[in-house]
Amino acid sequence: MNEAMPASDLVLFLLVLLGYLLGSIPFGYLLVRGKSGRDIRGIGSGNIGATNVARTNGWAVGVATLLLDAAKGFFAVLIAGHFSGGNIRIMVYAGLAAILGHVFPIWLNFSGGKGVATALGVFLAICWTAVAGAVAVFALVILFWRYVSLASISAAAALPLLLYVLYAPGHAPPVAVSVCTLLAAVIVIVKHRENIERLMDGTEPHFEMGRKDS
Repeated sequence: MNEAMPASDLVLFLLVLLGYLLGSIPFGYLLVRGKSGRDIRGIGSGNIGATNVARTNGWAVGVATLLLDAAKGFFAVLIAGHFSGGNIRIMVYAGLAAILGHVFPIWLNFSGGKGVATALGVFLAICWTAVAGAVAVFALVILFWRYVSLASISAAAALPLLLYVLYAPGHAPPVAVSVCTLLAAVIVIVKHRENIERLMDGTEPHFEMGRKDS
């Protein structure tokens, strides 16, 4: 006979599943659909994330998408922390699941965004100082080069090191935290592979808010 799943394993499974389902909520798709009735996947770059939403539907909808995508990652970690007694291992697993949910949402045939905003929310709940450093990297790249994709890639690449140094100064963070942070960075960077190709070719567009793409 198969043994029943231990309570601790069941809690881990349910919280990770909840994290994935929260991450899967396609806020960019829903906001654009509600505003104009159009499918964001057929507008601009076709991405459901905040950048494409902002470019094609303006500041307000873009910022709302950014905040909501970040919130689902943040609350995935907070809920996991609440029901696990603050177990950081379960919290970071639920956070990584939320990022995977955004990138591979069950509601949109597993074709979603690039995970930047959701990762922002996840790690804001885990180590806000590391996120502050990553945001500073993002802002500097935007200021000097004006490529959102390059800024996102740079911030993602910097985050694992920033978190390692700032999570508990003078002490290494738990292995699960380091590994999941590295995996999250890899996911974000890999999802930008087309942007990387365009950056290398010199064809990546600079970011301009409010541009309307057909």
